[in-house]
Amino acid sequence: MRLWLDKIASATRNVPLRRDARLTLRIVARAGYIVAGRVLGSRATYNQLEDLHGRMVTLHDGDVVAGVLGQRNALRGYSGYVPGTIRPGDKLQLLNCGGVIGQCTSESPEVGPPFDVEILGGVLVFPGFEDRAGTPAHIGMNAIAAPPHSPTVPVVYVAGTCMNCGKTTAACQLIRQLANQGVAVAACKLTGVALRRDVLQMQDYGARWAVAFMDAGIVSTCTRNAVMVARALFGHLAQAGAEVIVAELGDGILGEYGVAEILADRDLADRAAAIVLCANDPVGAWGAQRVLHEQFHLAIDVISGPTTDNAVGTRYVQEQLGREAINARTHGREFGEFVAGRIAAQAQQVAT
Repeated sequence: MRLWLDKIASATRNVPLRRDARLTLRIVARAGYIVAGRVLGSRATYNQLEDLHGRMVTLHDGDVVAGVLGQRNALRGYSGYVPGTIRPGDKLQLLNCGGVIGQCTSESPEVGPPFDVEILGGVLVFPGFEDRAGTPAHIGMNAIAAPPHSPTVPVVYVAGTCMNCGKTTAACQLIRQLANQGVAVAACKLTGVALRRDVLQMQDYGARWAVAFMDAGIVSTCTRNAVMVARALFGHLAQAGAEVIVAELGDGILGEYGVAEILADRDLADRAAAIVLCANDPVGAWGAQRVLHEQFHLAIDVISGPTTDNAVGTRYVQEQLGREAINARTHGREFGEFVAGRIAAQAQQVAT
């Protein structure tokens, strides 16, 4: 079966797709497989799809899109899973702007109901010479794999109490300051659900290399794959020549995307040159500090995010928690210089 794809989601990026697509009616109902579907209805909000170039394009009723089967467990957004069987004509939902498609089980009142998508078939690729049967496309094709040997590079972990708490802003400000100092800085997003936006922003701020878990063939991270993904991305960036890696941990430290598993892994934790925590309020900062200390035996170097938007939260963090508090959005240079100092101090300690 052939059809024309009106839009191709960024989540499919590992697999070069043509607009003139070939489909199979036998759909592999597992995360990571690429499907084509027809958008049903229209919406006034949350109505865009991130395309292969990172551009947000508006979806219209009847658009045929290529997306990726996957799950999502968002605190502020949609949650859903991949059904055990999927047939052409089944109605699934668009779970995020990156093009993740699944059966929606929960929605947030902030975004309303998701787009319904009528599944048309699985997308085929033809990797072999004179291959006429085709192979079901999966984003694991052409994915980053952990190199057998790579140098150990210092990592700055940027963690948060939940989604939308300032993690990407903090990561970008740090990247900018390190790049201005001539550091070969790399960036990565280790956990979350497929979307290129944050990684592209990191590139805009000066990261020489920027990758995410999607580049490792994972549509959304979980407790089972997060550590494996982190090791693969760190190895890839170290082999590329990174001197420092700024790693954003998507979602919160107590979410379902595998952040806790990364923090609990001693090999990954030992790479930390600094730990940045972003929090929305003082209670979140207090709780995160306790969790990091008691559960993972890790110390926060600096707290940022909305809790540091004014003197009230900043004063609480400094006086009650005994941590440095710097708002990355309003005091980006100061924030970046502070963390850069921690990286330098850690490197000197390792050297001696």
